[in-house]
Amino acid sequence: MRYPVPDLAAGQRQESEIEVEKSRFITWLCHAPTPHAFEALLAEARRLHPGASHHCSAFIAGPPGEQNAIGFSDDGEPGGTAGRPMYQALEGSGLGQVGCVVTRYFGGTKLGTGGLARAYAQAVLHGLEGLPRREVVERQPLRLAVEFAGEAEARAWLAAQGIPVETADYAAEGVILTAGWPSDTPVDLGELESRLRGRLTLLES
Repeated sequence: MRYPVPDLAAGQRQESEIEVEKSRFITWLCHAPTPHAFEALLAEARRLHPGASHHCSAFIAGPPGEQNAIGFSDDGEPGGTAGRPMYQALEGSGLGQVGCVVTRYFGGTKLGTGGLARAYAQAVLHGLEGLPRREVVERQPLRLAVEFAGEAEARAWLAAQGIPVETADYAAEGVILTAGWPSDTPVDLGELESRLRGRLTLLES
């Protein structure tokens, strides 16, 4: 499976802000491969904005469509007016591994439930517009046994396919390369086997 994620380093965030009826909505977005990464973002928002009215949040700590490592919170706003609209905006973006906090400073004008839901969704969508992205490729380990003389050729072929070599284990008879094969791509080693003149063995992972 391949999908986009925020192209942000651990601890880095993307920040944006909108104003609706004099209320400030400050959006923070981060790369959240785990719920812990999102929780760190939320804790930092609360630390830097202790006087804010609310710190509403949503996260998807997995691929798009993830059903378990997800969450959202209204943080005191009327039920369903903040966290869920934020989560729906994240879900609609097609992103995975993404966390979001929207910090609100109340401006004195009540927005009503519909107005709140629109404002929180708008805050997230505004933040997503300028968010840098990169592609994540889910991979499965593929163990290949080759002779020493064929190692360089095997590594070069794998690199040309964009497949990383994750480990190399050396023994008396040769080397076992563990490659990160894309999980959405059928395994086809025919070309490599031909280059190595059949001196290639696919081992069980």
